Amino acid sequence: MSTLKEILTDHFQYRTQLVKLAKADLKKTYSGSVLGWSWALIRPSILIFVFWFAFAFGLRKGGDVDGYPFFLWLIAGMIPWFYMRDMITGGAGSIRKYKYLVTKIKFPTSTIPTFVSMALMVSHVGLVAVMILIYMGFGYMPTIYYLQIPLYMLLMFLFFTSWGLFSGLLSAISKDFLNLVKSLTQALFWMSGILYDASTIDNEVIRSILLFNPVTIIANGYRNAFIKHVWFWEEWQQLVNFAIVYVIMVILSVWAYRRLKKEIPDIL
Repeated sequence: MSTLKEILTDHFQYRTQLVKLAKADLKKTYSGSVLGWSWALIRPSILIFVFWFAFAFGLRKGGDVDGYPFFLWLIAGMIPWFYMRDMITGGAGSIRKYKYLVTKIKFPTSTIPTFVSMALMVSHVGLVAVMILIYMGFGYMPTIYYLQIPLYMLLMFLFFTSWGLFSGLLSAISKDFLNLVKSLTQALFWMSGILYDASTIDNEVIRSILLFNPVTIIANGYRNAFIKHVWFWEEWQQLVNFAIVYVIMVILSVWAYRRLKKEIPDIL
């Protein structure tokens, strides 16, 4: 508990610096290019188009899903995936990326993944706003179910920021771990119900495992808000699953920080 208290205290004491560093990280991501901030929209748009084309005209021959065009169903899962993907890999590499904060400025190591996550969340909020405009362009006006989107954003932010601390510490110790995370991210994408509805899988064991996957739970949550019009409390089992996995991740993060925080400055 003392380690967790230390982490939370560091976040509170450095809250102003975290906001400034998040802004700097966001600017650094898109600086030096002609199109600048436009890449925040261009890169995900290209990937979405590729998958939409492959599934609409090839693998599944188009067709509506839950009464919505497949394209709208697809982006409801892809948009949160972009944040989760970037935090899975970016969170894991965050402490290495900003090692000067640890070795030269003595900035609290536990806060580094947080401002990286904050910067990515700003981009994500922008993409969600664009997604709402796209839905409106298709004739689907915002509904009251959209009010639960900030909840799923918060859950996503909390889990993957904790993941960023855990994986960032291990990656700082071993670059092999960072390479492993990057290698497994694409596999996770295909196994997390981004391109299909994991809750409809016939195999009960596989379905149960997938519904413990935070990526699957968040993607389902966004689709519940945008497509299925289901409140989060109606999917209470998935929230329980998320809470269990989140507590485990927090425990792992605190354990890793307690064991490695003194070694990190010397290793980096």
